[in-house]
Amino acid sequence: MDNLKIALQYMLPKHLLSRLVGKFAAAEAGALTTAAIKWFIKQYKIDMSEAAQSEPDAYKSFNAFFTRALKPGIRPLDLDADIMVHPVDGAVSQLGPIKDGRIFQAKGHHYSALTLLGDQADDAKRFEGGDFATIYLAPKDYHRIHMPIKGTLSKMTYVPGELFSVNPLTAKHVPGLFARNERVVAIFETELGPLAMVLVGATIVASIETVWAGTITPPTGKQVFTWQYPTQGPDAITLDKGDEMGRFKLGSTVVMLFAKDTIQTFAEGVEAEAITRMGQAFANLKDVKK
Repeated sequence: MDNLKIALQYMLPKHLLSRLVGKFAAAEAGALTTAAIKWFIKQYKIDMSEAAQSEPDAYKSFNAFFTRALKPGIRPLDLDADIMVHPVDGAVSQLGPIKDGRIFQAKGHHYSALTLLGDQADDAKRFEGGDFATIYLAPKDYHRIHMPIKGTLSKMTYVPGELFSVNPLTAKHVPGLFARNERVVAIFETELGPLAMVLVGATIVASIETVWAGTITPPTGKQVFTWQYPTQGPDAITLDKGDEMGRFKLGSTVVMLFAKDTIQTFAEGVEAEAITRMGQAFANLKDVKK
């Protein structure tokens, strides 16, 4: 059955399917939208008591529901300067060192950091000898993405690609999954060096957004695009630890890359398959400037 599920993903018109679902998700279809939201809540056992608006009919579109805000204070932020926090609700897929420019995906599968970053060689060099973490957001999770540490945006890259599912089953069977799916790479300058936040698209992910540029995809591009940003002056985009930096409309994965000597140790309990909650301790930092 697992082999059949994977084979179907290779055969399906994933981009067309995703865009059709996206049109429905964006539609304000009244009772039909509310019915779809109620079904989704029941199917995925979503805890709506955490949502700022807990009633299904409070959302005009499925996208509005899927990117729902949480109640203030429901995800307390670890303010310790020596601590990097989880950027999302989800589950750790894998994490560890970047070895010889390669990132561990699953047993028997590695992929290139260079490819993940859209073949931007100068960017890849900045993460040699560093660490990575891959976090999977399931359909039931909160789908806003936050900053794990304070950073100033220096570059964004859109990378076209496939739209395979990014669930654990697919990660175990599709080689180079996160480096072949459509993605948006945001690189931030922090006091400890560069941080890459890679927002990976997936089947029926209707949209990837950032707070500074709005919707990046759709439409789907056919080539790599890059944007440079000033890191000083009035136009610099600086986000504090815990600030929202982007959203997924329908679930996906975030891959984070850290420069060498950024991470001292991952926080207690942070390991493959561990549940993550935005704002909780993710890693202990090296040589944080006071």
